[in-house]
Amino acid sequence: MTLATGVSEAIAAATGAPFFAAKVSAIGGGDINQAFSVSDGARRYFVKANRAASLSMLEAEGEALNALAATHSVRVPQPLCSGIAAGQAFLVLEYLELRGSGNAALLGTQLAQLHRAPQGRFGGGQDNWIGSTPQPNGWQNDWIAFWRDRRLGHQLSLAAQNGYRGVLQRDGETLMARLEDFFADYRPVPSLLHGDLWGGNHGFLADGTPVIFDPAVYCGDREADLAMSELFGGFAPGFYAAYREAWPLDAGYAVRRTLYNLYHILNHANMFGGGYAAQAQRMMAQLLAQIR
Repeated sequence: MTLATGVSEAIAAATGAPFFAAKVSAIGGGDINQAFSVSDGARRYFVKANRAASLSMLEAEGEALNALAATHSVRVPQPLCSGIAAGQAFLVLEYLELRGSGNAALLGTQLAQLHRAPQGRFGGGQDNWIGSTPQPNGWQNDWIAFWRDRRLGHQLSLAAQNGYRGVLQRDGETLMARLEDFFADYRPVPSLLHGDLWGGNHGFLADGTPVIFDPAVYCGDREADLAMSELFGGFAPGFYAAYREAWPLDAGYAVRRTLYNLYHILNHANMFGGGYAAQAQRMMAQLLAQIR
C-alpha cells in the first residue's frame, strides 16, 4: 500500500464516502513534516506526513486544533483523521487556500477572545511538541514554577545534553532562581495559548478571515503568545492595536517578552544549532541586567 492509498482509505472511512487520491501535490514550507494535498477532483485535503514514530506528534496537533476550535474564536483547519501507511504517519486536515494578508485587526480581536476562554490551571492534560522537541506540560497552579521547570529548565537541560554548557547554564540557573522578580506586580491568569505563534503559522482566507495553524497548545500567560508573535515578525501593526484594545497588556510585558522568547530561542538552539545559543546567552544577560 502506498501512502496516498492509505490516506485515501482513511479519508473514506472518516467521511463515509469513497475517496481516491487522483491528484497528489507537494506543498513546501515545512521544516519538520512533509506536506502535500490530495484531491479526488471534487474534494481536496491537506496532509502532513512524517516517520511512523511521529504519529503521536501528529495526533497531538489534531487534538490541539480541536481545542482551539472549541473556543469559537480564531479559525483553524479542521482535523479529519490520522494514521500510518507505507511506514509513515499522517494527519489529514481541511484544505484551506491561504494568503499572506487579510484582516489583521480581526486576528488581534479574535486572539484576545481565545485568550479569554476560561481555564482553571496552567499547563495541559498531556505533553506535546514545540517544533520537533518534546514539550512537557502537566497541570500546575503556579505559573512561575511551570515556566521555570517545564519551559526554561527543560530547554536548558536539553542544551546541556547538546553541549551548551558554561555561561549559558550558569546564567540560566541564575535567571530561573530570580523568576519571581519579573512578576512582582503581575499575576498571569491561565489562557489557552496557540503556543507557537510565529508569523509563518498564520494566514488569511480570500475574504480576509484570519487562520492560525501548527499549534503547540497549553494554558499559560497570554503574554507568551504575543511575545512569540514579535520574535520573527510577520504580524501587521493592526493586529497588535486590536489586541491591546480588546485586552490591554501590562506595562511589564516589555521586559517579560524577552523572558518568554528565550524559551523559543533555546529550542531553536537545540533543534538547529548555529548562533541561537549565543543569542540565548545575550537574552539572559539582558534579563539579568533588569533585576540587578
